[in-house]
Parts: sequence; structure tokens; C-alpha cells
Amino acid sequence: MSILRSVLGLGILVSICILLSSNRKKISWKEIGYVLGIQILFAFFVLKVPGVVSVFNYISSFFVLVLDFTKEGSHFLFGELVDTQSNGFIFAFQVLPTIVFFSALTTLFYYLGILQKIVYGCAWVMSKGVRLSGAESLSTAGNIFLGQTEAPLLIKPYLAGMTRSELLCIMVGGMANIAGGVLAAYVGFLGGDDPIQRQMFATHLLCASIMSAPATILVSKILEPTLNREALDTRLAKVENKSVSGDNMIDALCVGTTEGVSLAINVGAMLLVFTAVVAMGNSIVHGLGNLLVGEGANWNLQSLLGTLFAPLAWVIGVNSEDMIKVGQLLGEKTILNEFYAYGSLAKFKAAEAFLHEKSLILATYALCGFANFASIGIQVGGISQMAPNQRKNLSELGIKALIGGTICTLMTATIVGAFY
Repeated sequence: MSILRSVLGLGILVSICILLSSNRKKISWKEIGYVLGIQILFAFFVLKVPGVVSVFNYISSFFVLVLDFTKEGSHFLFGELVDTQSNGFIFAFQVLPTIVFFSALTTLFYYLGILQKIVYGCAWVMSKGVRLSGAESLSTAGNIFLGQTEAPLLIKPYLAGMTRSELLCIMVGGMANIAGGVLAAYVGFLGGDDPIQRQMFATHLLCASIMSAPATILVSKILEPTLNREALDTRLAKVENKSVSGDNMIDALCVGTTEGVSLAINVGAMLLVFTAVVAMGNSIVHGLGNLLVGEGANWNLQSLLGTLFAPLAWVIGVNSEDMIKVGQLLGEKTILNEFYAYGSLAKFKAAEAFLHEKSLILATYALCGFANFASIGIQVGGISQMAPNQRKNLSELGIKALIGGTICTLMTATIVGAFY
């Protein structure tokens, strides 16, 4: 039944892409089948083949180590506040410091050239089965590890001459994934102090990040197919060296720390504002409910979002008992952001609100992306700074990129659902 639900879900998601395609005749179904096959095989091996599971658990344990190392730094700086079990203290003194530390590590790896080699290797693998431009391959691979404005920096010289198809691929890649720093933070958010839970969520989130790369190609090349395939320069683009990575190893750590602090403050501020906005929205909706239905209507924003997005929860294979809750999470992620949604997921998990563990796992995959309305502005503003002549195309493709990124994360969840 899980397999049948997943096949049906994939069919619905692909059909949505076809309906929104700018040129259905140009879709290369052979390549679409290839990248879909990669996704399915990857999920099968990582989730079901014991030897591969062990290797992948070993790789994902790096994120668990990052949390442990960060905790040592947090203990030094914040003392006993780190051990307080209040959600607010855990977030402020354990989760946000993880973003800072991982940002510093990422910049150090970039300075040493390690990250570029990993990205280049992933791009090479993708370029073997799909006819993409070298810049597309590199940016899509970069999104596995980097954020939606950092990955395009890898291919900055190529942005100005890109077609709409190439631009959408880059934008969907940014929407369909999350940066490594916040991924590590989510591991701590969902796993808490339990090492087994941390390892489990680290594996799932890393799996989601990697699966989103082929999903990006599949979705973007249906929504905006390549019109002139013969003109594509399929040679892998030269990786751009990021000048802000520092002049030496110490400087790289300092630069990464500064960027991480900025990101952590931004994340904390956004959650503060969005939590207040949701509280204000709940007050308004509750008042409307009492006015229209009468006292005791008990309307709130979360229930409305849950009802609105419940069909998408059903599409990815969530059991009917948990559809409203997962629908709420999908709504929060799309309208607000994924960090707020993961916060709600952590609360559901702590309260054991899901009747089926599968719902928790599928929600973890479905939320693993930057696809929200604010990201449209971030991408248009960030990428157009590197290629001002593309601002019009970026603006026109913004909503399509949001839809594409959302479908990518739903697709990874749907595929994983077949194995539960």
C-alpha cells in the first residue's frame, strides 16, 4: 500500500509540473526518468541496504559531532544555561550556536578547497546522465551543502549569460534545499540530547539534501525545459574561489564565524517576529470565528493552514489521522519559513502528537527546503546583485521556483514513504 500511495503521489506531483510547464513538447522524458530512477535507488540503498545504511550513518555522524563540539563552546560561554530544558534556552544556547560553528567550519573547508572538490564530484556524477550546462550541474550540486545565495557564487561569471531554463534550475535548487549550518541545527532541534535520535535525524536530513539535487533537475526541466540542447556547454564550470573565505586558516574561521553570527541573529529574529505574527493571526482568526459561528468556535491559524494543506500531506503518503498536523507544518513552511515549521515539528514530536511514526519522518523530508515566499525576494535580490541583467527573468520565475522547490521536497518525502 505504501508503494502504491507513493506511485500515486509521484504521478500527481509530476502532473502538476506538466500543467505548469512552459513548453511540454521540449520535455526530455528519458532524462526525467533517469533522475527519478537515481532518487528512488538512492532512497532504497540508504534506507534498506545494511552496508550502505552503515556508511551513510557514519557520514551523517559528522553533524552529530558538530553538535557535541558546539556544546563544549556553548558551555564555556553560557555555563549552566546550556543545560536548561526550556525550549527557549535550548534554541538560544544550543541550536543557534550550532549555526555559528558550522558556518565557520564550512568557510574553513572552502578555504582549504575541500568543499569545492566534493561539490565538483557531485556535479560530475549528475552531468553523466543528464544534459545540463556545466554551470547548472555545479550550482545544483552546491545546493546540497550551501544556501540559496551561496551556491550561485560558485558560478558567478556564468549567471549573466544563462537562459531562463538554467536560471530556474538554479532557483529551484536553492528553494529545494537547506544550507549545512541550519541542517546541523535541525538535527539538534529534533534530536535533542538523545544520541540515537540525533543520528536518525542527521541521516534523514542528509538523505533529503542529497535527494533534492536530482529532484531539482527533474522538476525544473519539466517546468522550464531546455529549448536548444545542442547549444549547451556541458563542460563543468570552473569553481569560483570565494574571495571572502579569508587569507589563511585562522582568517577563514573568523570570516565564517562572523557570517554565522549574522545568520544566527537573522534566524532568531525571524522566529521572534513570525511567532508574534502567528499569535496576532490566531487572535484575529479566533475573533472572526466567534463573530461568524459563535463563542466556542475555537478557530486558529494553525487549523486553517492544516485544512488548506492537508491534501498535500495526503499526496506524500501521510496517514489520514495525521494529515491536518502535517498540513499545518507544510503551510507554516510555505507562508512563514522552514525554521518555524521545524520548531512546530519538534513540539509535535515532544508531545507525541503523531499517531504514526511515518508521519514524523515524511514531515522531516517535506520541510527540508527554503521554499517560502520570503525566499523569492532573497533570490531575486541576491542573484541579481551578481547578474543585474537577469533581474527581470528572476522576478518572473520567482513563483514558479517556489512551486518547483515545494514539489521537490514533497517528491523526496513521497519516495521515502514507499519504504515505510
